[in-house]
Amino acid sequence: MSWRKIYENRLVSAKEAVNKIKSGDRVVTGHAMSEPLILIDEMVKNREQYKDVEIVHMVAMGKSEYTKPEMAPHFRHNALFVGGTTRKAVNERRADYTPCFFTEVPRLFKEGYLPVDVALVQVSRPDEHGYCSFGLSVDYTKPAAECAKLTIAEVNDQMPRTMGNSFIHISEIDYIVETSYPIIELQPPQIGEMERAIGENCAKLIEDGSTLQLGIGAIPDAVLLFLKDKKDLGIHSEMFSDGVVELVEAGVITNKKKTLHRGKMVATFLMGTKRLYDFVNNNPSVEMYPVDYVNNPCVIMQNHKMVSINSCIQVDLMGQVASESIGLRQFSGVGGQVDYVRGASMAEDGKSIIAMPSTAAKGKVSRIVPFLDEGSAVTTSRNDVNYIVTEYGIAELRGKTLKDRGKALIEIAHPDFRTMLRKEWEKRYNCKYQ
Repeated sequence: MSWRKIYENRLVSAKEAVNKIKSGDRVVTGHAMSEPLILIDEMVKNREQYKDVEIVHMVAMGKSEYTKPEMAPHFRHNALFVGGTTRKAVNERRADYTPCFFTEVPRLFKEGYLPVDVALVQVSRPDEHGYCSFGLSVDYTKPAAECAKLTIAEVNDQMPRTMGNSFIHISEIDYIVETSYPIIELQPPQIGEMERAIGENCAKLIEDGSTLQLGIGAIPDAVLLFLKDKKDLGIHSEMFSDGVVELVEAGVITNKKKTLHRGKMVATFLMGTKRLYDFVNNNPSVEMYPVDYVNNPCVIMQNHKMVSINSCIQVDLMGQVASESIGLRQFSGVGGQVDYVRGASMAEDGKSIIAMPSTAAKGKVSRIVPFLDEGSAVTTSRNDVNYIVTEYGIAELRGKTLKDRGKALIEIAHPDFRTMLRKEWEKRYNCKYQ
């Protein structure tokens, strides 16, 4: 049977598709910008049909109405990363959080830790051979679709077609729902003087020919501002955004010096605006792969001069990094931070950077602290940490004693808190701070 015939036979409405979900099912949804909004909305409308449906995903960019208190008899969210629309439910214990490295999420599905009953995904239109692309989120979305007992896909004619290991054949999709709506966009953040100072400090650590992992937000975007005089940079990152496009067009990012996937930018998901989506559409210089490849430290380390840049909430005087929780309150998740800290650290001439503002709460609270808040999870251990960067400078912790780590961190803390930190240091080490 031709793929076109298969496609026609599996076309259903969104309502018909979600009727295939049963009470007690575990439903994994597409990630971030590839969230299948129509299917999820229809599932929520159909809630009276379900009892105890578990909904699993990382960052949600949609409304996440299934986390509302009144949805409790019908849905229970299991977050692998906590986002803005799911945070309240997790911290009110109406939803769950499962700690995991981003690179290991596909393993949870493949090895039966979290067996997938239904995958709800969003893909591009099929090409002439019947293959759809997962577009902006290959990450765990493709592995979930491959492991699911039932795969339901929105085929959105506005989803970019990305290259790499990004495809699924029509014959592997059980039910198809045709849609057409603009992909969710994330506008570039405002970059202030503080972010610029952090970005400039990070850029000092980046050499010509480096391969970069960048997150999303004001600090990574600020780093990009100070790379315009660099040469032959490359990208191997769990994600990238619009700022990378500008550096490609300026000839700064060429990927020519990469030691893995030379000439290609490699990512597992993408977040940005239509400018980014148009850039990656059918672009052979951008390759997307599942996260258990892209974020595998043993893969990352094959990029010489690998530089990872991540952020955090707090760093204590030993160098322990808390990036995902504020005390017992879950704020986000592990994500790919540890994957890249370790991968970059193992790479030849690699560097891992944790970059953060020196204060929080409009300058009232220091992010460099004697002790992490009680209950805070350590995301990156003191054994893994390499560079810590604030707007006040760079602290290299690798190879330093606990005493010297503390001093290096105090020197890049906000001046308003250095006296307090020095007193804590003196009390801890029973000597005068010099």
